[in-house]
Parts: sequence; structure tokens; C-alpha cells
Amino acid sequence: MKAYSKNYPRPQFARQSWQNLNGVWDFAFDDENSGEKKQWYRFFPKAREITVPFTYETERSGIHEEDIHENVWYRRAFSVGEQDLDGKDLFLRFEGCDYRTKVWVNGNYAGCHTGGYARFSFRITDFVTPGENEMVVKAEDTLDEQQPRGKQRWRKYSYGCWYVQTTGIWKTVWLESVPKNHIESLKMRPDLENRRLELTADVMVRNFAEEFQLEAEVTFRGKPVTVQRARVLNGRLSLSLSVDSTDTDEWGVKIWWPGEPNLYDLRLVLLRGEEKQDEVLSYFGMRDIRVSNGQILLNGVPFYQRLVLDQGYWKETGLTPPDEQAMIDDIDAIQSMGYNGVRKHQKVEDERFLYWCDVKGLLVWSEAPAAYRFSDEAVQSFVTQWMEIVRQNYNHPSIIVWTPFNESWGIREVRTVRAQQHFTEAVYHLTKAFDRDRPAIVNDGWEHTVSDILTIHDYEEQGKVLFGRYQGREDDIAGGRFSPNGSRMPFAQGFARAGLPVIISEFGGIAFDGPTGWGYGHRVADREEFLKRFSDITTAVKKIPYVCGYCYTQLTDVQQEVNGLLDEDHRPKIDCAAIRAINEENRDEGR
Repeated sequence: MKAYSKNYPRPQFARQSWQNLNGVWDFAFDDENSGEKKQWYRFFPKAREITVPFTYETERSGIHEEDIHENVWYRRAFSVGEQDLDGKDLFLRFEGCDYRTKVWVNGNYAGCHTGGYARFSFRITDFVTPGENEMVVKAEDTLDEQQPRGKQRWRKYSYGCWYVQTTGIWKTVWLESVPKNHIESLKMRPDLENRRLELTADVMVRNFAEEFQLEAEVTFRGKPVTVQRARVLNGRLSLSLSVDSTDTDEWGVKIWWPGEPNLYDLRLVLLRGEEKQDEVLSYFGMRDIRVSNGQILLNGVPFYQRLVLDQGYWKETGLTPPDEQAMIDDIDAIQSMGYNGVRKHQKVEDERFLYWCDVKGLLVWSEAPAAYRFSDEAVQSFVTQWMEIVRQNYNHPSIIVWTPFNESWGIREVRTVRAQQHFTEAVYHLTKAFDRDRPAIVNDGWEHTVSDILTIHDYEEQGKVLFGRYQGREDDIAGGRFSPNGSRMPFAQGFARAGLPVIISEFGGIAFDGPTGWGYGHRVADREEFLKRFSDITTAVKKIPYVCGYCYTQLTDVQQEVNGLLDEDHRPKIDCAAIRAINEENRDEGR
């Protein structure tokens, strides 16, 4: 897309003037938590070095120490040109820093953000001067189970399916110089039925008495589609852009499909009179996702989903992708194995990953990192951080499902305790208030409350047993009268609902080809045994008539888990073509 520039952190909201701050920083542990009192933001101690954005726990950071350190500090110098400040604002942007981040610039406190997975920014214009400047970052992290942490352990050592913690900066840090009058944010809702893009923008202007307009120009592969302007009123505007053009398609609109991921380029220009103030490049896809009569409809057609669960870990870099190419390689591997989507599990991935899913046509289930204890603090933290995540990633056409809860993590008594049920209902409705189109799954796996899809986790290793468990039990499952996995009910008490689409959203997990570690069921001895079992259970799921998709666990080995289709270095353990043949056999995905 025209908006794309290699390594640019936010490819769906792109400008030209930016500076990547990844690289070698000064670094210090602060186990006594005395750094603020000692004013380390002015008098940084004698320090070691770390390579950002890799956390100290990882090999690529240059430190590779897995012990718990709840307070860590960073420092680096950066240069600012006069052109970056002349009539402009300078923003310091973090794509991800876990968990509480405090920032000082040239000794001045710039701000604080809480949450490990959502991006954030600080305006630092007033704290910098042309030439060399200094920033200091403190990251505070804990083992508190109330903290949304995803798959990060909250004990001293890894166990089960929880892994080494991620502390501090783990995604790109960068500077962006923007005009004083500038576009702040953008929300794009495709309305495929009416062949329109509903666009809402927030704009920062210095003087509301002056007249500002936003011009939106839509093109498709260089061909003009539409140009439209709207006046900015009180910092906000809305546009309804027609994409109905027979110059681009004989039917008027190019639809985004997994097999045909058509994307439109979007150019936005903020004008004061006829004088350009700001320019942002973006893109969008025209697609429709909804639920109807027990089916998930993509662009009005029932679509069978073949997903793979992806936790997004790498051996040398932890949660941080080694580079952009590593993300592209993963997407290529997923598609080469016949999967049309990915369940990004307990992680908010780098936005460049979502960009390449948009471009390559890979469906995405976007999931919240879980907290593990229910409390007032956990409720407030989760709601704030989850809505940051939804707003951050809303515009990506590849995302078709929101999943705020998984397996009752953090809501252990949701089956019977009304307060925990209210919590899940509230998060569902908040999500739908911001995004009325995408389905939301509330408590993936079991004990659903209000949800648009009924998902079930089942790690049965024999296909015959798996099929027999579900055959003819659709009404019992929908009515909350049958527990497929023998322990957890599909619905919380009082929430059974017929007519929902059913997806087996975790199954498989076959342990194979690792010196140690675990998977689900018995470990297989060789590739032949793996493929036999994989075929057996995958075919069994596809034969269940009312199930409209599945998600295989999992894409890669992760630390102590060796149940990946790829190993921990993301190399195939099994021939990808063999996996593809099994996935694609005897099932029409809907188009």
C-alpha cells in the first residue's frame, strides 16, 4: 500500500517525518525502587547496555537474565532538528512497554502510561531543543495477578503454559514530528451493503475560530475512486465516502477476501483554507463480517474458518518479533499449511503483523491478555486497557473477531457468580458499542455469558471419540445441558442460547520433536504418527455438521511447550504441504 514504509510502526496511519529510537540504550535494574528518589532521570547511575526493543529477559537484549526485576530504567540521547520543531509538535511514541511506564525528557516529567500491550504517546515539544536531548524511561512491572499479563508467568519459574515474563520496552520506540494543526486519529467503518466507507476523524487545531477542512482521497491501485471534503467542527468530523466505481470493478466495489485481499489507498489532507497543514496516508478494506442463523458470514457468505493458534513467541526475543521479516515469514507459513486465519492468543501483536495480514489476506482473532484474579482493581485495569486495544486495531480488515476473555482466566467463578458475569457482559457491550459489526466471544472455550459465537476447547486425541462426542448433541450443547470436555459447561448459568455458530477454537496440541516439554495427550514418536493423528482429529472436527470452523493448537513450540507445527526457531517440523492437504480436504470454506 502507498502508506507502507518498511519498519514504520503504524502503517495504517503514516507520515514521513519520524525517527526510529530502537538500538542500544543505557539500562539499569532498580531492585530497591530508589531511582526516583535519587533522581535517576537527572543523574543516571553507571549502567549496562540493552538493545531495545528486546527485554532484559531475552538473548537479543544483550543481557538475557530471567530473574524478576520489578523496576528497570532506560536512557538514551536523541537529536532533534530545527525543522522538527518549527511550527510542529514532537511526539515520543511507544508501541508497547510493560507494565507502568514513566518518561522524563531532559529531566522533565513527560507522562505515565499503565498497561503492557497498548501503544501510547507523549507530547514532548516543550521539553526539547534543537540538537542533542536525553530521555529516561522507568518501567514498573510486578507479578500481580490483577494485572493483565497474558501468558507471562506470575511465579518465579515458568510452569504449565505460562512463560518467562516480559518487563519494560518490548516494541518499537520512535519520534514523530507533526504539524501543530494535525490529524489525531481515524476510525474507518466499511459499509459494504451501501458501498461506502464511514470515516470519522479527530483533529487537533490551535484556533477553532479558523476554518479547517479534511480532504479524503480514495484510490485503488492508482485509479481514482473518490475525493471529498468535510469541515472540521470542534476538532471532529465525519465523512461518508462512496467507493462505488465501475472504473475499478465491474460490480462497483473491490471486496476484501482472504483469497483476494483487495485494499484501497486513502490519503487524508488537513487544510486551513487551501493551505495544507497535515497529510496522513492510510488504507482500508471493504468487507462485512456478521453472524446469522448459526453461521459466520464473511461478505454475506458462510465462511468455514481454519485457524491456527499463535502465541507470538520467539526463542531469542520472547514476545518481541526479531524483525518485520519474521512476522511475514510466519504469515507465509500459516497460509502454506492451508490455514485461512490465526487466533493471536493472549497477545496484542505488532501492528506491522496486522498490516501484512491485511495485505496477504489472513483472518485474525484479536484477543485480550488475561489477568488472573478478579477484583475491583482488575476490572478497572482490564476495561481501560482492553478498550485501548480495540480502538488501536479497529481499522484492520483482517481482524474479524474480538475475544476479551479466555477459559475463565481472571473470572474463575463466572459460571455462578453474578458479579463476574456482569463484568463479562459489560465488556461485551462496551466492545459492541465501539464496534457494532465484529462478533465478540466472551470467555473463549467454555462458560460463555453473552457471546456472538459459542467456542469450545477439546484436546481429545482420538478422532472417533471426538466425533462421537459431538454428533447429534447440538441442541444439548446450545441448551447448556452437555459438557463436551467433561468438566466445564459451554455456558455460565442462565446464559444458554441456541442458534450461535459453534467453533472448536482449541484442539490438537500434539507434542512432537522436542528434547523435553509437553503437549496435549500422548507424545507422538515420529512424523508419520503425527500426521496420522493430526489427520484423524482434524477430519473428525470437519465432519461435525454444525461446527463452522476450528483452531489448531498451535503454530510454534513455546519454551516448555513442544506442540507446535513449527519449532521454537519457527522452522517447520512437518511438511507444510502435508498439513495443507489435510486442512483443505473435503471442506468448502465458503467461496
